[in-house]
Amino acid sequence: MRVDDALVLQLAKLAKLAPPPERVEQLRGDLVRILDMVEKLNDLDLDGVEPLRYVTDSEQVLRPDTVGPHLDRATALANAPDSDGEYFRVPRVL
Repeated sequence: MRVDDALVLQLAKLAKLAPPPERVEQLRGDLVRILDMVEKLNDLDLDGVEPLRYVTDSEQVLRPDTVGPHLDRATALANAPDSDGEYFRVPRVL
């Protein structure tokens, strides 16, 4: 892939960036180095290598989603600083 100033400016536009003209040359060099590094991945022999699904061997175990003990409305509202008997009263947020 040919990397020139026009490509760098197009990528900057897509990223909604406005690099100063003196940084375009540096960004072009950085982009060339990044693409060279990614190109090295094509040289790897990946035959028989399974895709990585998880970084570790353990999978995340979540607790079962079951109904447990809960507060009834009167108990919850008893601890509220202000209520109207049915709902919590909070300051208006605008």
